[in-house]
Amino acid sequence: MEAAMGLMRRIHPKQSETALSALINLLPHHSSDLLSQVDQALQVLCDVDCGKEFILCEYNRDADSYRSPWSNKYHPPLEDALYPSLELRKLEIEANEVFAVYRDQYYEGGISSVYLWEDDDNEGFVACFLIKKDGSKTGHGRRGYLQEGAWEAIHVIQVGPEEEGTAHYCLTSTIMLSLTTNDESSGTFSLSGSIRRQMNMDLAIADGHLCNMGRMIEEMEGKLRNSLDQVYFGKTKEMVCTLRPPAEVVMRLPNS
Repeated sequence: MEAAMGLMRRIHPKQSETALSALINLLPHHSSDLLSQVDQALQVLCDVDCGKEFILCEYNRDADSYRSPWSNKYHPPLEDALYPSLELRKLEIEANEVFAVYRDQYYEGGISSVYLWEDDDNEGFVACFLIKKDGSKTGHGRRGYLQEGAWEAIHVIQVGPEEEGTAHYCLTSTIMLSLTTNDESSGTFSLSGSIRRQMNMDLAIADGHLCNMGRMIEEMEGKLRNSLDQVYFGKTKEMVCTLRPPAEVVMRLPNS
């Protein structure tokens, strides 16, 4: 299992789905662990009952069906499926409405989904916030700079039971980024990767769980964007400028 996870960390993100399928065939007894620990590209399905798209993941999956956060129905229909409690479903509806506004303000479009379910281990609940933004010219991209491009965010928050007006929140966030350009100014260029971070906080629940989770996600996404900018774009720019110095830099270099 350790070797398999090491291999998945080194696989190109565009090939992760094929690699994961191959590993599951080789290690069927570790299939559940692999599916739960390896983040895959997010897929989208349309809820025909309300005409809205929702994101597919392991957290809204039961057998081969996926639950829509909009209609609370499984696609395709599934008997004896798992559903959140009435209280959690009410919070889930509100979370989807609020997160859609957050997504549009920060990402200028895209698709978002929020799923909640009971956590039997600590008598609390777990929430999963998902965002998928297709930034390509033919997708949700409003600027049209990328030939292909996607930003996929997975935020899973484990919320502990209330104790003296506070609750413990454990947030695990994963960002998967990929982009490809193909034009005269930049030529063909491809960059992709993923980053994962975790945050733990004890917060008062006076303002409600949704406000606390929202603040944590907003803070975490800010940190992850900075990390991606420094690690991926910063290092890439450094390498490109070293291999191909800008014209003004070449002109200032002393003659050899």
